[in-house]
Amino acid sequence: MTTTAFTDPRPVYARATEQAAALIKTVRPEDLTGPTPCSEFDVRALLGHIVGGTRRIAVVGEGGDGTAVEPTAPGVPDDGWAAAYDEVRVRVLKAWESDERMTSPVRVPWGEVPGHGALSGYVMELVTHTWDLAESLGHPLELDPELAEFALATARKVLPDSRPRDAETPFDTRREAPTGADAYGELAAWLGRTPLSRA
Repeated sequence: MTTTAFTDPRPVYARATEQAAALIKTVRPEDLTGPTPCSEFDVRALLGHIVGGTRRIAVVGEGGDGTAVEPTAPGVPDDGWAAAYDEVRVRVLKAWESDERMTSPVRVPWGEVPGHGALSGYVMELVTHTWDLAESLGHPLELDPELAEFALATARKVLPDSRPRDAETPFDTRREAPTGADAYGELAAWLGRTPLSRA
């Protein structure tokens, strides 16, 4: 559904979850302690953040308060990440089925916004963390550029060009994208990511 006011983020979010699920299935136990472009997360912690963040937006779609849900997933076994993510992504897609949810106000960590704004923000987050995970794993799968383009448009709309990293803005200061960067490279740079160096 597209209206003059906004583009429905649900089809994009569904595709983003499919991409993330496929990538998570490639994670091996020996990958879990590896570094990621998020300096505070190794791969295991990044997976916990992805699963926990998806649970948070499911709660929001169900009418709950997103600020009351921590984006973590304690207790997932090392071989259980794919199943944990599949379970929560099914829940979030069901939670956002209603067209009314797109225009109803919802509460997320950055404030009260229309549902479509909240879900667009979580497209940005999920696509960015999928790139983080892909970077950590050596890019075992080709990523969908259209998802990055949607996420980048959202990032440019909601995040200032120049900003400090603080509690209100959990992304590093924007850096310059390398010449010839694709949409994922542009997105990573806008959110302050630095690709992992590979010796």
